Amino acid sequence: MKYLKIYNGTVLTPQRTIKDGCVIIANGIIEEVSDRNIEVPGAIAIDARGKYIAPGFIDMHVHGGGGRDFMDNTLEAFLQIAAIHAQYGTTAMMPTTLSCDKQDLLDTLSIYEQACKQNHQGASFEGLHIEGPYFSMQQKGAQDPRYIRDPDPAEYIDILSRSNAVKRWSAAPELPGALAFGRYLTNRNILAALAHTDAVYEEVVKGYEAGFTHATHFYSCMSGVSRRNAFRYAGVIESAYLLEGMTVEIIADGIHLPAPLLKLVYRIKGPECTALITDAMRAAAMPEGPSVLGSYKNGLEVVVEDGVAKLPDRSAFAGSVATANRLVRNMIELAEVPLRDAVRMMSETPATILGIQNRKGTLVKGKAADVVIFDNNIHIDATIVNGNIVYMTEESFSGHLI
Repeated sequence: MKYLKIYNGTVLTPQRTIKDGCVIIANGIIEEVSDRNIEVPGAIAIDARGKYIAPGFIDMHVHGGGGRDFMDNTLEAFLQIAAIHAQYGTTAMMPTTLSCDKQDLLDTLSIYEQACKQNHQGASFEGLHIEGPYFSMQQKGAQDPRYIRDPDPAEYIDILSRSNAVKRWSAAPELPGALAFGRYLTNRNILAALAHTDAVYEEVVKGYEAGFTHATHFYSCMSGVSRRNAFRYAGVIESAYLLEGMTVEIIADGIHLPAPLLKLVYRIKGPECTALITDAMRAAAMPEGPSVLGSYKNGLEVVVEDGVAKLPDRSAFAGSVATANRLVRNMIELAEVPLRDAVRMMSETPATILGIQNRKGTLVKGKAADVVIFDNNIHIDATIVNGNIVYMTEESFSGHLI
């Protein structure tokens, strides 16, 4: 048995916070969570030095980082993105595409399956998230309009017949054929999420009934209250608040959503229905300056400044450069959310939305040993994925790993 022990830290569990807690890991699985320092002969031991021992962060919507994008469609890009985000506490992620042509999407699927077999030094991959191309042109945001189109059964049935890697697909529920698409996804146990949508309440309700139970990057590229023929209509934002069963995800970088909106989402939807996402593009964990949204081959030129990617004319945001620890920190500092809830929105809640809560998302006996150690400022000391140490600061390694 390969044992790993993490001790002398504050352990965050679903039921309680354990001061001077200890987590025992055996062959990549959590074997015990205790309030005493258990002796395990032969175990690798990590002294948390009084810091937090928490469930690893799960990023269910991420495009890239470290100068790479998943749609570069290279094995190197996939592996480097997984390794870069692990340095910021992400232990599991859902690689995400952008609107593109069918062949590019098929290429991404192929590379994803190869990358899963070789990804041992970064955050694990939990399925592919296809974002687009079935979007409203009125809410396209930075998605390339050349590729935006209505749902085509011949296309999506063919794509999904080639691979079981797709676990989530984001689309606009008001489009012709979208309801049938949502039902098809739901029948295949794929999360249908509404995104880049100009729907009104009545259309959102129909979409919800067809399986669109999750709202992608809430507030971004979706309708609010509008007037049509002089009458007011509730939009997607109001609909997501009204539909109690609808879950949402937010880019809590403090820029896509300022503090008042972060507080509002938390107050209305609560930590059990709100997941934090980076929605990070390739410039995450990179210096500011020119960058590209999407693949280098046919992506969109952007500029990164003020902690966010923007269109060159500065007319709109063009992607996030956030990391998972920054999201948790912002929810605590900007939204004044308790640390336990902020961590929950980055771990247990996304795991539940994705249907992987039986094996990930909390520090519970029998689950995968995805663990992150961080200080009061959510600076990451160590990241452990399936019991393997994939990242550790030099300070933590020196004298604190036995």
